[in-house]
Amino acid sequence: MLELGGTEAAPAPADLIKDSGDAGFMADVVEASQTVPVIVDFWAPWCGPCKTLGPALEAAVQKAGGAVKMVKIDVDQNPAVAGQLRIQSIPTVYAFWQGQPVDGFQGAIAGSEIEAFVQKLAALGGGEEGGGLAEAVEAAEAMLADGAAADAAETFAAILQEDPGNAAAFGGLARAYLALGQVDQAEAVLNGAPAEIAEAAEIEAAHAAIALARQAENAGPVGELRATVEADPANHQARFDLATALHAAGETEAAVAELLELFRRDREWNEGAAKAQLFTIFDALKPTDPVVLNGRRKLSSLIFA
Repeated sequence: MLELGGTEAAPAPADLIKDSGDAGFMADVVEASQTVPVIVDFWAPWCGPCKTLGPALEAAVQKAGGAVKMVKIDVDQNPAVAGQLRIQSIPTVYAFWQGQPVDGFQGAIAGSEIEAFVQKLAALGGGEEGGGLAEAVEAAEAMLADGAAADAAETFAAILQEDPGNAAAFGGLARAYLALGQVDQAEAVLNGAPAEIAEAAEIEAAHAAIALARQAENAGPVGELRATVEADPANHQARFDLATALHAAGETEAAVAELLELFRRDREWNEGAAKAQLFTIFDALKPTDPVVLNGRRKLSSLIFA
């Protein structure tokens, strides 16, 4: 396999990059992504752009040193998975984490974009991050978890004075302001983040948390919405609103359960609103949160049933 520069690439570690298909998709992608993010490259031998994108992706995955894996699927030979994921053109790339597609793109993209795509997934899976202030970030996160949001905000702000490009500190500071009920200030923090970290996992998680906080401002009464859903289980809007109200009330697991039920009943309702809202909730939580792990597994079982 050749890299873009035309030189021979180093051999990939075992199982880091592999071919798969309909029969092996669950094991090679869904199950494997429970521990390591997996990039799936949908291609075909006759596809010109695929011949450029594939080697570039492989090089970036190898460079990540095992933080991500890659699976290649020939759509001509494996139409079932391509059909389930509604692959309409190639190359198409999906990224799976915890059994669920979390990102992706279509067509050939620039090398720098490929690098950013892979690095973002590596961070999602727990890859190393720079900054030199990891212990201070952990301490601030502990303060936030213990309810000391003001102290956490001060600590995150101090970290940013030392390292203005620390994505974890930016995300933490925004979440600290959210915990203090200062949604506008949280949004202002993220708007001030440097462009080079704008797509970092910590920044996106904070954006998701802000979106949920905005929704919570208009959430209806849980009791009334629950009664409406019980009276008419096919009222999808009421079920969606109930999930929003439950999340606003701190009942995240119950909110996820309602969204999963809505997805089971009609995955295409309101342009896939249930799935999108699930992703927003998952993004706002830590990837290892039991609500995220269980929710992603259940969503995957619905998608690939």
